[in-house]
Amino acid sequence: MTAQTSADTHFASFKEFYPFYLNEHKDGTCRTLHFIGSWLVLTVIALAVFMASWSLLWFIPLVGYGFAWVGHFFFEKNRPATFKHPLYSLMGDWVMFKDILVGKISLKGE
Repeated sequence: MTAQTSADTHFASFKEFYPFYLNEHKDGTCRTLHFIGSWLVLTVIALAVFMASWSLLWFIPLVGYGFAWVGHFFFEKNRPATFKHPLYSLMGDWVMFKDILVGKISLKGE
């Protein structure tokens, strides 16, 4: 299946969505910012648990989306898929994070 190019496209499954998601994250800086944001989300969760400071969890959207959206608006120059496909986009963030960790895809982008 080829990657979809329109954010308005309907996806019947995450499997159909993920190629579109990767196509929206071709820029290496954008991918790197997503990766950093994901690490920071995990760090905030770990700190909240370790310190039993649940108010830290309010920072999750700030660090997660903050880094990702800077990547999209300033480097990728597109609208984040979150606006049209919030659940699949969130899933895509973590699948891409895992794929980068295991070497399936590169931080350098295409």
